[in-house]
Amino acid sequence: MQEYIEVSWTVIFNKKMAEDIFLEPTTLWDFPKQSYGQNPKGDYKFNGVTPAGVIYNLIKRYTKEGDLIVDPMCGSGTTIDVCKEENRRVIGYDIFPTRQDIIQNDSRKIPLEDNSIDMVFIDSPYGDNIKYSENPNCIGKISCEKDEFYKELEKVAIEIKRILKKDKVVCWVIGDHWRKNSGFVPVGIKVYQMLEKHFKPVDVICLTRRNQTSNTLLWKQRAIKYNFYLRGHKYLFIMKKA
Repeated sequence: MQEYIEVSWTVIFNKKMAEDIFLEPTTLWDFPKQSYGQNPKGDYKFNGVTPAGVIYNLIKRYTKEGDLIVDPMCGSGTTIDVCKEENRRVIGYDIFPTRQDIIQNDSRKIPLEDNSIDMVFIDSPYGDNIKYSENPNCIGKISCEKDEFYKELEKVAIEIKRILKKDKVVCWVIGDHWRKNSGFVPVGIKVYQMLEKHFKPVDVICLTRRNQTSNTLLWKQRAIKYNFYLRGHKYLFIMKKA
């Protein structure tokens, strides 16, 4: 059995290296490009777009072909594109759909049955620093300095728990925030504490941030001159429904 696993992993590794993607062995993930392979996955120009390699790694580790994955904040559809290429069933929702195969829906009320989903992936807003949509009900219009922001995200977490099957995982991407007037806001830590009330922790991954607008020489000079840190990573919390 051990030999079979090692051979299978080698085959996957070699195949995906040719496509610039493979299974990550550590808790530090760094994807230089937003997509991989021959076909684009999502839209690299979309605000807050998820690296496709993140979703690839998660569905390969935690699902099998034919499983049903849900993304309640689907953005530009990266999750849909990766899942279809890897033979997973997928449903993508968003409060402000960007394409026809994304269903318009508020993530605080997901129209699916209890205990029916094999994995949930979500890359949620981490404040009102990015304009995600024109919808006035978008959680991304609430400041991460307000308790309301975390209360609304908890509503999403409760819905995710309801639709997940027992022992299945939710994979939640979130970042911290820094504001000129108020300084550092530990959004990731607050969201982790919220999730821990509803799920059992599996692991925490650190995602290198590559393409944020502050990744320029000017901003790096400002960070040193004014003694603050640019956000160099996001968190990926992997949690299990116990």
